[in-house]
Amino acid sequence: MAQNQIKVTLVRSVIGTKKSHRATVRGLGLRGLNSSRVLVDTPEVRGMIRKVDYLVTVSEA
Repeated sequence: MAQNQIKVTLVRSVIGTKKSHRATVRGLGLRGLNSSRVLVDTPEVRGMIRKVDYLVTVSEA
């Protein structure tokens, strides 16, 4: 049974953001600007995305 996946892309710089938000972006596996990761769609990942929603875009993978 395949799990749903989502693609998360960092579209805004983390410069000038809160330290906890920078840590959340790193926790999602995003490094530089325009870097993307395909992640399993879990409540934990959705919560991390919601915290930094102004920095990332989400699409179906």
